Amino acid sequence: MNVAPVESRQSLQSAVARICARFGDDYWLARDREGGFPEDFHRAFAEAGFLGICIPEEYGGAALGITDAAVMMQTIAESGAGLSGASAIHMNIFGLNPVVVFGTAEQKQRMLPPLVAGKDKACFAVTEPDAGLDTLNLKTKAVREGDRYLVSGQKIWISTAQVANKMLILARTRPAEETKKKTEGLSLFYTDLDRRFVEVREIEKMGRKAVDSNQLFIDGLPVPVADRIGEEGHGFECIIHGFNPERILIAAEAVGLGRAALKRAAAYAKERVVFGRPIGKNQAIQHPLAKCWMELEAANLMVFRAAALYDGGEPCGAEANAAKYLAAEAAFSACETAVLTHGGMGYAKEFHVERYLREAMIARLAPVSAQMILNFIAEKTLGLPRSY
Repeated sequence: MNVAPVESRQSLQSAVARICARFGDDYWLARDREGGFPEDFHRAFAEAGFLGICIPEEYGGAALGITDAAVMMQTIAESGAGLSGASAIHMNIFGLNPVVVFGTAEQKQRMLPPLVAGKDKACFAVTEPDAGLDTLNLKTKAVREGDRYLVSGQKIWISTAQVANKMLILARTRPAEETKKKTEGLSLFYTDLDRRFVEVREIEKMGRKAVDSNQLFIDGLPVPVADRIGEEGHGFECIIHGFNPERILIAAEAVGLGRAALKRAAAYAKERVVFGRPIGKNQAIQHPLAKCWMELEAANLMVFRAAALYDGGEPCGAEANAAKYLAAEAAFSACETAVLTHGGMGYAKEFHVERYLREAMIARLAPVSAQMILNFIAEKTLGLPRSY
């Protein structure tokens, strides 16, 4: 399979890189120190029309594929913006896929154009404190009363909820004990994040301060029936359509982050002189960096293999999960090696690599753990018995 960028994707990469060049290292260092959503960065991508890269043209999007989106997200991370920059627009790329696939014509016309234009910001409210990756056991309830539902429950690790005015939320509309299958009884909604009924508490965390993570406390949030995506009780079927694209995109971002770290490490190794010679002349410095390059490039091949399969309508669960696993591990290794290459200066914020290392942990932890990916590959690809 030929995964080399075609001319159109090279043009896309160049266009994205030009926007990113307006937001240099000092910008992201300030965002890392001070926090605060990068509104101007988000707005620049909205004005350029990139927020709707995978949205159909009739709703203001570009109707491109996940492969193109992966090129864009990787370029953002590789520019030095890292996962702070990528996460600022990540939700736009995959999050509304259930609306595109399962939404009515009225819902698509109402929900998609404001997101593409940057007027709406959305968050993805699925994970819960007591459920984690066990999505089928979530406890948030949506009780129907006439032409609306009342939603109550808790969500955790919800990115951008501090600035979002919309949320894609999964809730139980039928008790699990009343369903024939565990996948039934969950419904998906895209609705207003009304802070009269939703308390948003930011979680202080290790990295990516520019993009907030939060716990939501939802108490009787009224949600119109018109905001339900797909049939009642079939929300899990809707939401799984976003799983593989999300894994592909986070993998592409991880490769970009690793490349940014590797570029800095190689440059420093050429310039730093110890004992009368550049440290990059020593094989103890060269070999780890060379290994990181190979690991990143191998992971990148899996990223774009998975993206090509997805865009071609082919099954890609194994490839998407493998891409996420390989890219996360390669990115972490590259970022750690970059810090070690810098020695003591790698611990200094002004050299940026310590920020990359902190952000690299995100790709290892979310949206699914390495261990769950290994379980998936063992069961679905190797045919081994389910272990959980």
